[in-house]
Amino acid sequence: MSRRRHTSGVNRPSAPPSRVILLHVDAPPKPAEGAPCNGCGLCCATEPCPVGVLVSRKRVGACDALLWSDSDGRYYCGLVSDPVRAMPWLPAPLAPLLSWLARRWIASATGCDASLVTEAV
Repeated sequence: MSRRRHTSGVNRPSAPPSRVILLHVDAPPKPAEGAPCNGCGLCCATEPCPVGVLVSRKRVGACDALLWSDSDGRYYCGLVSDPVRAMPWLPAPLAPLLSWLARRWIASATGCDASLVTEAV
């Protein structure tokens, strides 16, 4: 899979240091804050949300539930789009409930809330 590099943060004394986040080369650019999510994946590739922490069992780095779709050319939250793939031990009958809950937990359809500064490298 080809990847495009993004850096988040800026190099100022009061800001956190920059770091490189690897994303699929075909991922769309990050939308403006408040704009609809376009599946750029930058927020989830930077760190998992609170529910992603439970699935990934980590608080730093890319969320394990982040899924790339070749056919759509975008990232999806696996807890929303395919809960059984994101959590293989999940009983299939619980998948619709988890998908609904995950949409609520990640505030799906409320617009981009990632205040990351990006720069394609």
